[in-house]
Amino acid sequence: MSIARTKARQNQRPSRSLPPDARVPLVVARRTPLEAFACALLAAYGPQGWWPLLSHSGSNPTSTGRLTGYHPGDYNYPRSDAERFEICVGAILTQNTAWTNVERALSLLAQGRLLAPAKIVSAADRVLETAIRSSGYFRAKTKKLRAFAQFYLGLAGGIPSREMLLGVWGIGPETADSIRLYAYGEQEMVVDAYTVRVLCHDGYCREPLDYARAKRYCEDHLPRSVKGYQEFHALMVEHAKRLSAAGMR
Repeated sequence: MSIARTKARQNQRPSRSLPPDARVPLVVARRTPLEAFACALLAAYGPQGWWPLLSHSGSNPTSTGRLTGYHPGDYNYPRSDAERFEICVGAILTQNTAWTNVERALSLLAQGRLLAPAKIVSAADRVLETAIRSSGYFRAKTKKLRAFAQFYLGLAGGIPSREMLLGVWGIGPETADSIRLYAYGEQEMVVDAYTVRVLCHDGYCREPLDYARAKRYCEDHLPRSVKGYQEFHALMVEHAKRLSAAGMR
C-alpha cells in the first residue's frame, strides 16, 4: 500500500496517532517490510509538511526544529521561484548543522534582501558570512552559496539533473537529492544520517552503510512517489530523534 493511500484510509477511520508533543517512538517488529514501516510511521506521527518556508505560517507538527513554516498534507510547495531558491539555500546551509541554526541564517538573509541568486552573487563575502554565521562553516558555505547562485541563474528556470547539481562546488549527494525532491518536486530519494541509523537499528541493513547503498535500498523497497519520498525522509528524521530521546538507539 502506498503512503498516499494509507493517508486516505486514515481519514476513514479513528486515528491512533500519538500527540506530537509526546515524543514517544513508534515500536515495530524488526525487519517489518519497509513499505509497511513507512505507512506505520505516517499513521503514528502524521504528515510532516516538509520543506519549511519562512513565508508560510503553518505550524510544526512535531516539537523539534522551527515552529512555523511547515505545510502538513499540502504538497504544492514551492509556489514561486523565490520559495524554490529558499529551499535550495536551506539545503546547502543545513549541511552539518541543526535546522534551527539554518532558520536564523535564512531569516537574516531575507532581512538583508539577500535571499535571491543575483543578490548572493553580487554581495560581499563579509556580508554573506555575517548573515549565515549561525549555520556554521560560514566561510565555506558562503563560497558554496555563491557557486550555487551562479549555477541557478544559468538554469534560466530549468530543472537541474542530479549530475548537474553534483558538478556544483559544495553540492554533495544528500544536498543534490534534497534540492531535486523538495525544490523541484522530482522523484529523488533523500537519505541522511538519521535514515541510516534507523535502517541499521531496525535490521534493514548492516553497518557500515554509505549514502549510495542506503538510497538504493530505500528506492528498491518503497513505491516511487514524490509525496511518498518527501514523507519518508521527514518521518525517518522524526523517528530517529524520538528513538534517541528515548534512549532506544
